[in-house]
Amino acid sequence: MTPPDTSTGKTEDRSADARTALDAHVREIIEWHFNPETGCPFWLEQAGKLGWDPREEITAFADLKKFPLFEDDWLRGGPVRRWLPKGYEKEPAFVFETGGTTGIPKSRLVVNDHRIDYEMFSDTLPEEHFPRGANWLMLGPSGPRRLRLAVEHLCQYRGGICFCVDLDPRWVIKLIRKRWMDQLEAYKDHVIEQAITLLQAGHDIQCMFTTPKLLEGLAFELERRGTSLEELGIRGVFSGGTEFTPQWTRFASEELLGDIYMTPTYGNTLMGLACSRSVTPADDYKIVYYAPQPRAVIEVVSFDDPGEVVPYGETGRVRLTTLTKELFVPGFLERDEGEREEPYDDYPWDGISGVRPFREFAAATTVGVY
Repeated sequence: MTPPDTSTGKTEDRSADARTALDAHVREIIEWHFNPETGCPFWLEQAGKLGWDPREEITAFADLKKFPLFEDDWLRGGPVRRWLPKGYEKEPAFVFETGGTTGIPKSRLVVNDHRIDYEMFSDTLPEEHFPRGANWLMLGPSGPRRLRLAVEHLCQYRGGICFCVDLDPRWVIKLIRKRWMDQLEAYKDHVIEQAITLLQAGHDIQCMFTTPKLLEGLAFELERRGTSLEELGIRGVFSGGTEFTPQWTRFASEELLGDIYMTPTYGNTLMGLACSRSVTPADDYKIVYYAPQPRAVIEVVSFDDPGEVVPYGETGRVRLTTLTKELFVPGFLERDEGEREEPYDDYPWDGISGVRPFREFAAATTVGVY
């Protein structure tokens, strides 16, 4: 990808087309979720409390502000089937969790969304670094998380076999909070050892997913053993996490990766996967993410008024809207903040840079493997 040129008429035209497509998609999703024949029990029940008919009054994305902000506690506890649209009642469903180190985790039911999201992401991967047919290593969280199955599907979709490790991020966070640093170090070593065993077992692994912390730990341990990711055959790394900063990206590019290509991503269980535009030294390794619109929309909104989008370049909180037939989430305030970025040709809608924990939660946020 080339660096963005947001001044071109072509980008402006594509932005207008994207907005038109988004409005049409919103109408389709509202009709699906609020139709008694296809909608999910949760939204059909909510419709009776609104005092207005979403199928009549929501005709464009801007109209979604008529809904109250989405409360994340709605996703905690059961019955989880209240989130399964009637149109998918006969389909097998996955339940994915987020959070849950203490208390009840948030849950999301999924039929195919994780596959669709990662097939879309697959189209953005450069073939020379993520060759089709290559085997992958999933060095990230296991258990009831979307990410593990999604990365495995990405690998299979591209014709490869995915090798995974056991990693419980809830246990990592508990170790950090209890300040059991010796146990934390031992657990990290245990996870890294699993990865190295797989990489040295002759499986011809050429691509991998991992987080910044785990990538750094793996690279340092391989260096201590007299080898490197590049020497072991890795050609492309797909990574994500809140610690993905320009400073860390420069460090990883210069000290850890050699000629290995790395693509940053920003995502979660509710949104899917936001891709980044090309990260280059010429742009000071700036990372700008773009949501997978129209399936999800990211807006950077005022800290004081979550209904107001901030000007380009200004800082605000992330407001997420998820728009798939499996899940409708209007106006969810994420636990992240960042700067609003302009569209460009490959992603002709707003982006976000500098993603980091929301300032009011930052002091209480424990960053584990991510």
